[in-house]
Formats: sequence, structure tokens, C-alpha cells
Amino acid sequence: MHVLHDAPLAPLTTFRLGGPAERLVTAVSDDEVVATVREADDAGTPLLIIGGGSNLVIGDKGFAGTALRIATTGFALDGTRLEVAAGEVWSDTVARTVEAGLAGIECLAGIPGSAGATPIQNVGAYGQEVSSTIREVVAYDRVEGRTVVLAADECAFSYRHSLFKALPDRYVVLRVRFELEDAGGLSAPIKYAETARALGVEPGDRVPAATARETVLKLRAGKGMVLDPDDHDTWSAGSFFTNPILGENEYRAFREKAALRLGPDVSPPAWELGGGLTKTSAAWLIDKAGFTKGYGAGPARISTKHTLALTNRGGATTEDLLALAREVVAGVEQAFGVTLVNEPVTVNAEI
Repeated sequence: MHVLHDAPLAPLTTFRLGGPAERLVTAVSDDEVVATVREADDAGTPLLIIGGGSNLVIGDKGFAGTALRIATTGFALDGTRLEVAAGEVWSDTVARTVEAGLAGIECLAGIPGSAGATPIQNVGAYGQEVSSTIREVVAYDRVEGRTVVLAADECAFSYRHSLFKALPDRYVVLRVRFELEDAGGLSAPIKYAETARALGVEPGDRVPAATARETVLKLRAGKGMVLDPDDHDTWSAGSFFTNPILGENEYRAFREKAALRLGPDVSPPAWELGGGLTKTSAAWLIDKAGFTKGYGAGPARISTKHTLALTNRGGATTEDLLALAREVVAGVEQAFGVTLVNEPVTVNAEI
């Protein structure tokens, strides 16, 4: 366990933003994680959990309490079953499963952050979500004061959401257990149209898992979604906003506003989810509301590669980023009557 006081937090986030923590503890074992959490809870000290820092916006004043950086390691395969420690780098985890000839998370390649963060956000991209392969989550329950094992159906997974996100002050993820597929080195069926096009196959087809992973990495890199310290388009949290899910009346009103703004022949992206719900594209909304690639004049701007990423061009403050986010939210609301919801977690910061 390593402890620092008045420690900078910005270097621990992909935005490279945020003030210092009063105390920063780096834990390298589950026991150290649990001990730090218990110590903070017993003392009534505010606690901030940090994994890979890829989904975190920390305010300029920092954090008045204990920041716990989970740096645990562990990757154990038993047939198609994988147990991975929360502190493992997610992109490395995906690569190792593909090397082992297993399918199920290959299209989640290149997503920054730690393995322990994936069930919290129910991380997903290119037609896959971790909830489809998670079997169990091992977590420390701060209310009951003990380590618990939650089956997948107890985790309340939904689009970019989970029990852990709904109750952020209760559970600290320690380990994640997956059930993958042995498809003879092939991928899971390709679901996402863009991925299928890039691979030259039809949705539902399988390809070598390594090819699927490499293709997704190329697609993500083209959008600035693969971390590169020399590329400011990757100084971001990836997708800053979730794709809106609209009820029947909301979707109808949105279509009417889109027709008035863009003309009756324009068809906004739409995916029917059942139950009267329709998902549309946050990136499309942002672009059509006038916030195109590279938008902004200050040190915080929209990515030059993807409208869904807000970026630190160097020298930005968290308030610079939040001001841009507020501008985008207000502009989309005015143009289409749809309220965007931020995907990253905010700490001492408000959009």
C-alpha cells in the first residue's frame, strides 16, 4: 500500500484534469482495498474510488478526503471462465482472452480503464456489452461490512447502468468473473453494422476473434477513442454522453423538431428497443445542433475525430470542460427537445 498526501489526481484521469486529493492510497491487493475502505468509513472520511480514470471528471478543487486507487492484479482462466482483478487494464484483458481463443469481449477492445469499472458502467461498444458475459461480480459491501458475490442477474444491468452505478457509495468492485465462449478462435456473431461493414461480412457472421479485435481498434483509433499521450483527441473520457432513450411521446416530439429544423426528408438514427422505447444517436444530435468536430475556441473542445468526445487540448481546467458540456446540452435541448446525459462520473463538479 502506498500513501501520498495532497496528491495530484489529474495524472490519474484520461482527461488529465482535476485538483489534488487530501490523501491518495494506492492498493495492490483486495485486502488493502477493503482495509482502506473500512478505515475511511469508520472515520467518516469521504472516499473516492479510482480505477483507470477513464470515466472520471474531477473538479478543479480536487477531493477533500481519501482517494483510493485500485491497482490490484490477477487474471485467471479456467476453460471458458475468467476471473480478473478490478485493477487489471481492460484493454489488456481483452487482448489476453483473444489470444486464448475465446470470444465474447473482443469488440470491447481499446476501451480505456480498468476491468473493475466495466460492470459499473455496463461498458459496451460495437454490439457487445460486458453484461452479456459477466457471470459474477465480487465486491465489498460497505453497508454490510463484508465481501459479497453478486450473480449477473443481481447486478441490475441495463444500458450503461448497473446496481453498482445506482448505489455508488455501497459497493466496491474487487473482481469480475466472466463466462466466455470457445468458438474455435472465432468471434461472437458480429452485431454492429459498422463493424460488419469494416470486416466485409453480414451482421450475425463470425470472423477470427483477433481480426474482430484489430478492426475495432482501428475504428476506435479513427475516432480518437484509443489512448495516445501525443494525441489530444484522446485526452477525453471517450463518449461523453449516452445515447438518449425516448418514450413514444418523446420520440414523436423529437421527430417533429428534427423535421422543422432539418427538413421532412431527414430521418434521425433510431433503434427500437421494445416497450415503446427508441434509442437515438447522441453524436448525431450534437452534430446536427451545430457542434461539429473540433468545435470550440478554448482549451476544451469537441474532438476533431468524433463529436461525442469532449477533449482537453492542453491547459484546460475542469470548469472549461464543464462549460463546453453545458453549452452542448443546452444546444441539443433547444434544437431537438432532447436532454443529453453525461456518461462520465463527476466529482466536485456539476454540469
